Amino acid sequence: MTGTKLSADIRQRAILLYDAFTHQHADRRAFMRDLTMLAGGVTAANALLSSIAADPATAAVLAPNDVRVKTQEISWPGANQHILTGYTARPAGRVVKRPAVMVVHENRGLTDHIRDVARRFALAGFVAVAPDFLSPAGGTPANEDTARDMTGKLDLGATVADAVATVGWLRRVSQATGKVGAVGFCWGGAIVNRVAVSAGSALSAAVPYYGPAPDPKEAIKVKAAMMLHFAGLDDRVNATGRPWIEALNAAGVLTEAFVYDGVNHAFNNDTAAGRYDKAASDLAWGRTVAFLKERLK
Repeated sequence: MTGTKLSADIRQRAILLYDAFTHQHADRRAFMRDLTMLAGGVTAANALLSSIAADPATAAVLAPNDVRVKTQEISWPGANQHILTGYTARPAGRVVKRPAVMVVHENRGLTDHIRDVARRFALAGFVAVAPDFLSPAGGTPANEDTARDMTGKLDLGATVADAVATVGWLRRVSQATGKVGAVGFCWGGAIVNRVAVSAGSALSAAVPYYGPAPDPKEAIKVKAAMMLHFAGLDDRVNATGRPWIEALNAAGVLTEAFVYDGVNHAFNNDTAAGRYDKAASDLAWGRTVAFLKERLK
């Protein structure tokens, strides 16, 4: 086996270890022990982890002070007397009614990367709102391990109710048209799938990126048009996605699903160099924006 092939194999095995650590709430010390054995030493393991994990210091695609967008930290009513906080972005200049997009974060809470994604949607012509679904627990902390732990302790039903309440609020805000879509990544993709089940006709379009799917029996409740993005190497999520797609089609839901061969879970996250895939990300983004523009008219 060549050194290049070995390196690729080690990287892929490390990605699978990291996926298990971040999504199955494994112990960090056990994860680092296994990663060190795989990499052949502590220094190599830390370098490998740096290339796989998201880097908060990575430069944004669209800077926070970009003059083409107007941004603001805001709050609004969630469900069950919750007050949610989050980030909103819209095109700069005269206020014109635009379709709204709820951007749902990964299991690390509302990060600068997700704020960046919200700005990208604003530049594409939408009113974008990125909620912090850790708001009821005190908000997203700086430490990602803490944020993942907090996310894992959220009541899923209560979080979905907060998201559905956000959809209802977005339908009423003065700068929006009343048409609402939702896009989510990883944990956020799972939430978007469940909001599509729970929101009924209030949600017009839903785009989960590599989000674990609900029970296929719930597909008959979905009224939104669905576009689903899956990573070809993401066996964990894809095992739930296949029956979900079949159920959506059987229920007569307008459904488009795409599998991006040879890429990993979180391929859209450009702050994680080891998993990001520009070609797949760009293709999925173009499809997502076109889909939302069509379905939110």
